[in-house]
Amino acid sequence: MTPLAEGKRTRDDLPDAAQPAVCDDEPVRIPLATEDDLLTVRHAVRSAAVAAGFSIIDQTRVITAASELARNAYVHGGGGSLVVDSARAEGRTGLRLTISDRGPGIPDLTAALTDGYSTGVGLGHGLGGARRLMDEFEVRTEPGVGTTIITTRWRQ
Repeated sequence: MTPLAEGKRTRDDLPDAAQPAVCDDEPVRIPLATEDDLLTVRHAVRSAAVAAGFSIIDQTRVITAASELARNAYVHGGGGSLVVDSARAEGRTGLRLTISDRGPGIPDLTAALTDGYSTGVGLGHGLGGARRLMDEFEVRTEPGVGTTIITTRWRQ
């Protein structure tokens, strides 16, 4: 699990907690502890995607992926956090989402990424669907320790 660097803003530090915005070099951390936090995720990621200049289609992709991953961390991981950050590499800009929990981990990652696999009542498209919506997708998981997913969408 990657700890957050000290000095990062949290939702509580923002003037309008309902719709936090992401600044270029200032990541925003959102706790995933309540159902309301899941709505906050959607607003924060939308704001960041707009600020980053994403098209409406790419905004929808990033928001959907963030929503799925945040819900998984909340439901299956017992809560956690989402960090929304700008990404830059090789002249490209984008958004990076880092979702972490301290839940049971994912015992079979290959199965979990397969459409139709579910440990709950869902359809089993969340993790694999989020991976398809984003350009880069990395999962770090350890049974009994938790899961961190780092995913990036580049502006086209």
